[in-house]
Amino acid sequence: MHIVIMGCGRVGSALAQNLEQQGHTVAVVDQDPTAFRRLGSSFGGRRVTGVGFDQDTLREAGIEEAGAFAAVSSGDNSNIIAARVAREMFGIENVAARIYDPRRAEVYQRLGIPTVATVRWTADQMLRRLLPSGAEPLWRDPTGGVQLAEVHASTAWVGHKISRLQEETGVRVAFLTRLGEAVLPTSQTVLQEGDLVHVMMRTDEVDTVEAAFAKGPEEEGGH
Repeated sequence: MHIVIMGCGRVGSALAQNLEQQGHTVAVVDQDPTAFRRLGSSFGGRRVTGVGFDQDTLREAGIEEAGAFAAVSSGDNSNIIAARVAREMFGIENVAARIYDPRRAEVYQRLGIPTVATVRWTADQMLRRLLPSGAEPLWRDPTGGVQLAEVHASTAWVGHKISRLQEETGVRVAFLTRLGEAVLPTSQTVLQEGDLVHVMMRTDEVDTVEAAFAKGPEEEGGH
């Protein structure tokens, strides 16, 4: 797929490099030609200097053959205008805009432009670390009956197998985040200090699961 990215800051450049490594062709648009230095010498895509919501600039970036468009510049207004131009003028279905102001993000979401509210996402992630109780759903099934969420596990679980954690709490551990990397646990995986535990569970059992995670394992030989 050909993908056009507006904005060559830290997010735009990382996104461009990642997409290219996955085999996609990429064009990056930025008003500042010096911003393209972030892409590095190995980047093989197009570097287009110009305003990301200008139709001629977008055409130069290959928008007419693109399958997706990402607006990740530092300006909320520029991002949303560019996203709308990509969708409404060029018919791009896969469009996303980064928005700093969470109130604006909700408005644009209602306009049908998928948004990533950077500030809200970062704040939510910080809250998960500062106030680890309270499972924040990462995904829910369409019925709302099952959800994937990160649940804080007491340090009492450290050194115990994930299989025991599952058995005593009645959840399915989907994956761990360990030192920034996702890990799919096996029957022999042991919980380590600092692991973030992401579990599949019934929505109506969240409180019970959180309590079991906070309590720690049951005493050996007793229930």
